[in-house]
Amino acid sequence: MTKLKKKLNLYGLTMIAVGSCIGSGIFVTPAKIVEAVPNHALVLLVWALGGVIALTGALTFSELGSMFPKAGGVYVFLKEAFGDFAGFLYGWVILLVINTGALAALGVAFAEYMTFFIPMQQSGKVILAILTIVMLTGINIIGVDISQIFANIFTSLKLLAIAAVVVLGMYFYNPENVQLNFSLESTPDNLISAMLIALIGVLWSMGGWHHASYVAGEAINARKTVPRAMVLGVTIVTVTYILVNLAYMLLLPLPTIAATERVAGDALQTVFPFGGKLMAVIIAISIFGTIGIYTMTAPRIYFAMAKDKLFFNKLSYVHPKFGTPIYAMMIQAIWAIILLIFWQTFHDLITYVTFMDIVFMTLAGISVFIFRFKKADLNRPVKVPLYPIIPLIFIIISTAFVFSTLIERPEQALWGIGILVLGLPVYFIFKKGSGNKISDREI
Repeated sequence: MTKLKKKLNLYGLTMIAVGSCIGSGIFVTPAKIVEAVPNHALVLLVWALGGVIALTGALTFSELGSMFPKAGGVYVFLKEAFGDFAGFLYGWVILLVINTGALAALGVAFAEYMTFFIPMQQSGKVILAILTIVMLTGINIIGVDISQIFANIFTSLKLLAIAAVVVLGMYFYNPENVQLNFSLESTPDNLISAMLIALIGVLWSMGGWHHASYVAGEAINARKTVPRAMVLGVTIVTVTYILVNLAYMLLLPLPTIAATERVAGDALQTVFPFGGKLMAVIIAISIFGTIGIYTMTAPRIYFAMAKDKLFFNKLSYVHPKFGTPIYAMMIQAIWAIILLIFWQTFHDLITYVTFMDIVFMTLAGISVFIFRFKKADLNRPVKVPLYPIIPLIFIIISTAFVFSTLIERPEQALWGIGILVLGLPVYFIFKKGSGNKISDREI
């Protein structure tokens, strides 16, 4: 049987981790974050908190990634720690909620920013988003070496563009137009609740660094390169996000940021008359690159599940020429398009996605403790520092976020839970051994 090709190096994996995070979030979510915490200091604090959560997660996952350098990442960690049932449910939710929902949201955001250049009705935006997902899935089917080049180019471009925004913000700051106030004298009455609500957008924007672990089966020296890539990726993204939010606040008053869905464009519009269109190009490049990375990475989970006889057999098929899991990539694109057609609201999509993502990421964090107890002798080339403090920080904050979202945004959270529950009977069908017949008949 054809196997996945090992071609991803440390730079390529880091660009996947960074590129998976920096998509639409940093350009779209600041309005909702400022609305929740209308204070300069708190805005930067909540982005820094998101970075701490992501870094504690990356450090925790570094140990897991060094122990299990296989395609599938979080799926593998959960399966090894909690058994086939947990691994299957994660793959099921990744396919039906997390990654496909993210692709749909990214497609919506990409089409929205393209309206700067091509006036479109809603139907036109949906068609453009669908064509983008189909095209990038096709590019990633051609081969992992093409995917690595794609990720490197687009992630490097978006980092350069964001650096330019930061420099412009600092250079053109005018205290007569924008007054910065980092005092904590005026804070929301329900501060903790407000911070947790703000974290929805922050964690959506931070999410993705663990995508480097999904492609561990195609990484060169995966035990070392995958953990390093995740930590490097989170560090780069956190610094970038704090600086670019500072740039927004140097160019726009907080009430203006809270009132706009195009904060980056409006910020540059204060510097150049063509700033809005320039920013639209930057954002389009950023989102386009992230869609490309998402269409590449998550199908490795469905591939790993199929190899373990927990999903449709056809999804374990690797194209003999391209060396990629072609059917796994195609089924992901199809479901993302279905979500995009029936659920076109960006902020609802990201809540739906982020809630379920953090639920399983928290479980993966807990698995570190299980492995320290059950598999104490297993080789760990990388160990999480300050154990057990780092994993505990990640687990506690993530758990608080999950319960807050369930209380504050129940509709989207319950949609995700509903799809999770639907996976229960499907798991038992595959476990009974009927999966092979189903896969041959339906795919």
